[in-house]
Amino acid sequence: MKKTILITFLSLGMFLVISFINTANLEAQAEQNIKAIPRIAQYWQKVKENIVQCLLCPRKCVLDVGQRGVCTVRINKDGKLYTLGYGNPVAVHIDPIEKKPFFHVAPGEPVFSLAVAGCNMRCIFCQNWQISQSRPDETQNYNLSPEEVVEKTIKSNCKFIAYTYTEPTVFYEYMLDIVKLAREKGIKNTMHSCGYINAEPLRELLKYMDAVNIDLKGFTEEFYAKIGLLAQLKPVLETLKIIKEDGIWLEITNLLIPGFNDDPKKIKEMCIWIKENLGDEVPLHFSRFIPNYKLQNLPPTPIEKLEEAYKIAKEVGLKYVYIGNVPGHAGENTYCPNCGKIIVKRIGYEILENNIKDGKCKFCGYKIAGRWTPDK
Repeated sequence: MKKTILITFLSLGMFLVISFINTANLEAQAEQNIKAIPRIAQYWQKVKENIVQCLLCPRKCVLDVGQRGVCTVRINKDGKLYTLGYGNPVAVHIDPIEKKPFFHVAPGEPVFSLAVAGCNMRCIFCQNWQISQSRPDETQNYNLSPEEVVEKTIKSNCKFIAYTYTEPTVFYEYMLDIVKLAREKGIKNTMHSCGYINAEPLRELLKYMDAVNIDLKGFTEEFYAKIGLLAQLKPVLETLKIIKEDGIWLEITNLLIPGFNDDPKKIKEMCIWIKENLGDEVPLHFSRFIPNYKLQNLPPTPIEKLEEAYKIAKEVGLKYVYIGNVPGHAGENTYCPNCGKIIVKRIGYEILENNIKDGKCKFCGYKIAGRWTPDK
């Protein structure tokens, strides 16, 4: 089986990670533009005659024939709602699980990762805008059925699949079929999402999901409306509560953007909300902004701002707080809330030390929240 080196970037382009994937068939597929074949969508209703309403995400787009939702993936064809995001991933890679980021899930494990073009937000700072802000019928795609995704995951010796890079919600039907097959084969399912999804489809998906990282992009309705094309904060908070209620492992990422969402008062409000609604053991990642897409005029987030947010979260009482996109910073490490010693030492995506034994700090025996082995 031929192997190809795939070079992928750390979130917001800080440094390179090299991973390997068997790609004998994928290379040939990537040379052509795999057509997006319409497939009937789930979660929609007829409004009248040929007009339909999508019920997958809080936008609830009302579409006439030929119109697409904000995500650009769901389209009204002849009075029915179809998805163009099935079986045609735009990105397929093997990444370390830390890249998702998951810091409390099987450290160092390789993850079979994929995405379909499109997103139901239009964030002006998007790190993957080349694919998230594109239509799946305009991108260069692979041709992979759910069965083939699971098969390639197994052949790649991965025990996890991650639905990531763009917004997994927009390829919901494809993802749902994959997660069901993966669960049957003993493969764990994870996703990194903006959390903009309605409760009913979310709960159906969570039946097969093992870990979720949600981007909590800010903590005001004004911020979401400004950066996400009139998106709302409230549905994201509801998503977080549902994930926690359903017992799925949850981590949160907050990208700090200078002058946009770095107000210490709002950061404190967010941390208090997390503690009161989700608990003090939910890992919170403060990620450094690097100029990208439509916000290239801004400077990178000052390290001092990230450290300020870290301190606020700790003072509020969150036990597991991280600083991301600053390789080598002490805020990448996991510290035991009881004895204070480093229990997982990291630099970027590399695990230098793992001092967790049977889910506990090996120094003092304190139970560390997480899913520390691939089998649990």
